[in-house]
Amino acid sequence: MRIAIIGQQAFGKAVLEAFIERGDEVAGVFCAPEKPGSRPDPLRLAAEERGLNLFQFPNLKGDEAAAALAALDADIGVMAYVLQFAPQSFVNIPRHGMIQYHPSLLPLYRGPSSINWPIIKGDSETGLTIFRPTDGLDEGPVILQETVPVGPEDTVGSVYFDHLFPLGVQAMLKAADSVVAGRHSETPQDEAAASYEGWCRDAESRIDWGAHIDQIHNLIRGCDPAPGAWTVVNGVKVHLFSARKQPVRRFADVQGKPGEIVSIGEQSIHVAAQGGVIEISKVRTASGHKLAAADFAYAHGLRAGERLESFTAPRIAVAS
Repeated sequence: MRIAIIGQQAFGKAVLEAFIERGDEVAGVFCAPEKPGSRPDPLRLAAEERGLNLFQFPNLKGDEAAAALAALDADIGVMAYVLQFAPQSFVNIPRHGMIQYHPSLLPLYRGPSSINWPIIKGDSETGLTIFRPTDGLDEGPVILQETVPVGPEDTVGSVYFDHLFPLGVQAMLKAADSVVAGRHSETPQDEAAASYEGWCRDAESRIDWGAHIDQIHNLIRGCDPAPGAWTVVNGVKVHLFSARKQPVRRFADVQGKPGEIVSIGEQSIHVAAQGGVIEISKVRTASGHKLAAADFAYAHGLRAGERLESFTAPRIAVAS
């Protein structure tokens, strides 16, 4: 079939390569312009290397973008990690319309940080959805879904790269085939079950050491590798990674006060929390480099008994 790819980054590149490798024709690629100083977009580079028609419009709402897509005469449009708004006047141009990838089990976790939030909230499963894009945010009818388990030690990185990324590429191929062949079904999303979460950024990823150990552990792994859950150590902002929790069953076994460094090992540090201890193996400072948590502690003269900055998180309103 003749495909138009609309996307960005490594996932967009992987989808492009998957269609090409099995013999489909990619008529053109739409890729958002890179911001000044940012790394080159892998999808753009891949399209240029193959000599494909490449378009980088500031937005997809204008007549210029619509005319470019219409000229491609595509059978179907495939939206693989798209942050630009695509109006119906654009998505309806290919003969069989467009399909879009979203890394959650819609209608749950609509919005931009849909991989982070299921882990932060302690869910035991998540998944991916291929759906018809509409003018609503992630609201279109569902064509295909895949469920993915979330293990107690999984992070955003492991869930995405081990599951949602490779399964998502294959799901886009499968959905495109079924749509073009007319074998697909479209199931409206249940609005009563819908949830929307905004970006998981700095304000949402700051650690409250007064929270329960489960909440802290889920926040750290739900922000690993990005944006990175963080705290303040002697006035220095520090992002924490590779966390493991060590719960206790009896109150008498609790060590230290919340946020207090209980011990420093060869590689990691142990920090007290309600219900146990959090072991932190990696940290990242403003330098941008990760290092062993113990090395950071020794470099900053930290010792057992010192406390990390405590913080009471503001309540985050969640639309449903």
